[in-house]
Amino acid sequence: MTAQIAPSILSADFTNLERDLGKIATADWAHVDVMDNHFVPNLTIGLPVVERIRQVSPVPIDVHLMIEDPDRWAPGFAEVGAQSVTFHAEAATAPVRLARELRRLGARAGMALRPATPVEPYIDLLSEIDMLLIMTVEPGFGGQSFIEGTLPKIQRARKALSEQNLDVWIQVDGGVSRSTIERAAEAGANVFVAGSAVYGADDIPSEIDVLRQMAAAHTH
Repeated sequence: MTAQIAPSILSADFTNLERDLGKIATADWAHVDVMDNHFVPNLTIGLPVVERIRQVSPVPIDVHLMIEDPDRWAPGFAEVGAQSVTFHAEAATAPVRLARELRRLGARAGMALRPATPVEPYIDLLSEIDMLLIMTVEPGFGGQSFIEGTLPKIQRARKALSEQNLDVWIQVDGGVSRSTIERAAEAGANVFVAGSAVYGADDIPSEIDVLRQMAAAHTH
């Protein structure tokens, strides 16, 4: 599997989003966090801003919905052209139906799990999604430390996908940097969300390249 880097614009300058999207033109995705101040204790941006980001971004948009009632709201993000839309399993009422609707609308369907949510209840649903996002911090805020205890969950998820022979990506989000990306890749992740590690770098394109190379050396 190819290692992919998805810088989180949560660490970008929100008054200069188009400029800061341009800085990550060498990345694979732009990771866009949508938070509603209900599912997580933070409030970011909504559908109109995501629609404009989609229009100016040099790379595909990977939307991570940390919101309540994604069954209602998630399809709208696919409709405005987000190439990947991820909802939280803990918030979705009918995850399979939602994933199928996102795919029908032309987006890759992602399902996210908080650090304390086990993967086992969802193993039989993995064939319905394109990506499993395993949160490696508690969702809500950038700049947190990587939770080492999520590595065995990544391993179990990759094992389940291999046993079912599924081409489903595993994404990790939270505390991803040079010091953690190799272990996450070794555990089975292949899509890496990095916010402050990328936007805090002196040379952003170079940092993206370094992270991608470090991950690729350990991606199964």
